[in-house]
Amino acid sequence: MHALAAQLNATIQRDNPHVYEMLSHLAKLIYFPKEGILSQSAEAKAKAKKYNATIGIALENGQPMHLKVIQDTLSAYQPKDIYEYAPPAGKPELRAAWRKKMIEEQPSLANQSFSNPIVTNALTHGLSIVADLFADVGDSVIIPDKNWENYELTFSIRRGAEIVHYPLYNDNMKFNAAGLRDAILAQKEKGKAIVVLNFPNNPTGYTPGAEEGKEILAALKEGAEAGINIVAVTDDAYFGLFFEDSMQESLFANLCGLHPRVLPVKVDGATKEEYVWGFRVGFITFADPSSDLLSALEQKTMGVIRATISSGPHPSQTFVLHALNSPEFQAQKQEKFDIMKGRANRVKLILDSGKFDDAWGYYPFNSGYFMCLKLKTVDAETLRQHLLDQYGVGTIALGETDLRVAFSCIEENGIDELFDMIYSGVKDLEKAAIK
Repeated sequence: MHALAAQLNATIQRDNPHVYEMLSHLAKLIYFPKEGILSQSAEAKAKAKKYNATIGIALENGQPMHLKVIQDTLSAYQPKDIYEYAPPAGKPELRAAWRKKMIEEQPSLANQSFSNPIVTNALTHGLSIVADLFADVGDSVIIPDKNWENYELTFSIRRGAEIVHYPLYNDNMKFNAAGLRDAILAQKEKGKAIVVLNFPNNPTGYTPGAEEGKEILAALKEGAEAGINIVAVTDDAYFGLFFEDSMQESLFANLCGLHPRVLPVKVDGATKEEYVWGFRVGFITFADPSSDLLSALEQKTMGVIRATISSGPHPSQTFVLHALNSPEFQAQKQEKFDIMKGRANRVKLILDSGKFDDAWGYYPFNSGYFMCLKLKTVDAETLRQHLLDQYGVGTIALGETDLRVAFSCIEENGIDELFDMIYSGVKDLEKAAIK
């Protein structure tokens, strides 16, 4: 084991041995080089006033070399903010701006001890880092039965973890905190669980209410008190898109300081929040009372980044930073929120009209980009293909009964027609079945 890795491990073990026990085998070995190319180049950038012949970029006339055909489309930005490598942990100004935004939007975080957000190559990369740091073969990853399919690739296929499901909704169609509790307590023999909390939920668009949130925290705390080390991951991809009376903050804030056996990890990003899907800018943030432990986790995270993508794209980080600092940012974001809320409300209005009740019900939704129909009479995949072939309508089939509809990408004046077409597709298949 490298001495730097051993030093980081010793810090984590000293300040919270439960967190040390959560680390994967890879995480215990990983470190960020202090004497490698990056560190020597950083030192030279500060001191080499005559010639800096360290890092592998090209300079011309005192700035990063670039092609005019590219710079012409990016003329609003300085070459140094576009072409140079971003630091492995991300652009420092962006990290500070995102932390400030987190506290402004989640006031409960103001007095909590959490790390400076580390820039990732968007949400999937952030979750992949979580998997690398905490998931070993056979570890349990607890997610609801209605979930984003990429969790299986990220945690199970890549890292060999076992996926444990619980029903998202209880009999009252509220969040199933009892199911979560049972899934956690079932890991007592293993002594460890990775719990992914994704609200607004993909695919259902559901965010729990305040009381349900308290039940989630109670379930996690009960698991910790039973001796289970819990990596509590909030996948906040759709954070902020809360359209009704649900929780308005991430559970991350309330997870801070919940129990020494609970390590809160927040994965979020500009991707969905700021409508920049192709920019691939996300963040990963840890919480713990010990600043030394947080620093050690940051170093290990940077080690994973260095060993995989080296660093994220600099232009995207510059663009997002510019947006966050713009005086028009909040007004423009509110404008888009109102559009998204209008679409969600329109969907709920027509579904509650009763005209489609013979064909489907729907799972409760109040946030995010999506909602899910629960089909009563036809198979979801058969309907999906029929809608695509006969109506030119794209939806996502999930299992035998569930059909995900992304109202986020349908103009409000097209929503009625969309559901009329889905209904017609159901009736087509019902008639065909009778024949």
